[in-house]
Amino acid sequence: MSKGPNLKPCEIREAMFSKIAATLAVAGSAAAASVSCPADLPYSCANTTVVEDLCCFESPGGAVLLTQFWDTAPSTGPSDSWTLHGLWPDNCDGSYEQNCDPNRAYTNITAILQEKAPCTLKAMHVYWKDYKGNDESFWEHEFGKHGTCMSTLEPQCYSNYQPTEEVADYFTRAVDLFKSLPTYDWLAAAGIVPSSTATYTLAAIQAALTAHHGHEVVIRCSGSSLNELWYHYRVRGSIQSGEFAAVEPVGSGSTCPKTGIKYLPKYATSTPTTTTTTTTTTTKGSTPTPTATSVPTGVPGVLAGKGYIKVLPDGFMISTGNWYRASGTPATFTATPNDDGTAFTLETSKGPCQILADASLSCAPANIQTKFHVNGKSSYYRTPRASTLPLCPAARTRGSFTSRQRLCRCSCTGNRCRQ
Repeated sequence: MSKGPNLKPCEIREAMFSKIAATLAVAGSAAAASVSCPADLPYSCANTTVVEDLCCFESPGGAVLLTQFWDTAPSTGPSDSWTLHGLWPDNCDGSYEQNCDPNRAYTNITAILQEKAPCTLKAMHVYWKDYKGNDESFWEHEFGKHGTCMSTLEPQCYSNYQPTEEVADYFTRAVDLFKSLPTYDWLAAAGIVPSSTATYTLAAIQAALTAHHGHEVVIRCSGSSLNELWYHYRVRGSIQSGEFAAVEPVGSGSTCPKTGIKYLPKYATSTPTTTTTTTTTTTKGSTPTPTATSVPTGVPGVLAGKGYIKVLPDGFMISTGNWYRASGTPATFTATPNDDGTAFTLETSKGPCQILADASLSCAPANIQTKFHVNGKSSYYRTPRASTLPLCPAARTRGSFTSRQRLCRCSCTGNRCRQ
């Protein structure tokens, strides 16, 4: 028996809404649906004869790019993920059109997506960031400049078209494609990680990305610093429901030098405006206990914003909730106060953070967020005293983080803590 996709609750709801809308459209309601396309169409930019139906064939912008940023000055998005720049319809020769329909240059992208694609919007708040802090303006620019030039997103390509219907399709497809391109992980697997001192060659970066994408990627630098990637595709069918196939780049090429490329860490010299930094203190063989080094003003005892969780004296937390005592980059944790301001939750790029039954910290998609509190300089969570003691860290350089109401000073005899 085949296993279905592992969808997050928000994605499940959105998938259900899509199925309901499609059912209503078939039944003849006013719900909009994109046209159904034949399965035997050629890929964009690969046709040998003229294709008349441009609702099922992306033209003239059939060379589609998914572009990503690595912003460090200022930094944007999670410290262990690239961010989304846009989804662009270049012409088959590498040239491009822009701002094709001023009447659809919408100025309320957030409101549109809140209604039509809330899961997509949630992801965009994390991964589609403007370096000036104005995400809405950035999204408006991307759709107005590029989305309006996609032939398969034209209003006539929808039955019972409702204004702004194509906006949700554009951003949802861009986010879904972005999720299939975990650039940070691909580079890290090849030993290419952010560093203030190390440099890399263009050939090494290209090899790491090509190994996963299947084709070369346009690698762009600001000076000698890596800051943007362009992944190239052709599409069979429409942007909203078609099949994307990776291809070799056309048009503008890589701009990085062959050697000496810097891949700078995010948030290396300063933290975001709303950042608070939380640290955890350990002794050799002990279980980390969180310590807040900066409590934001306004709501005493509650953390808010983005920051790192460090394990003192020489470690840090990664996005899964585990800790490292080694070189690398700490994950960005987002602290969100609850409605009454008495507690806060934590989340990383991997998902909500929860204290599990074994008292370990986990950040994963299916988790139910634990409510944390700050008491002076110590972060903690309220829970009945556990009947079993947590495991000690499994290794000197990495391990599971265990959060308890008081510091568990442990000896590792039998791999269990002793108070």
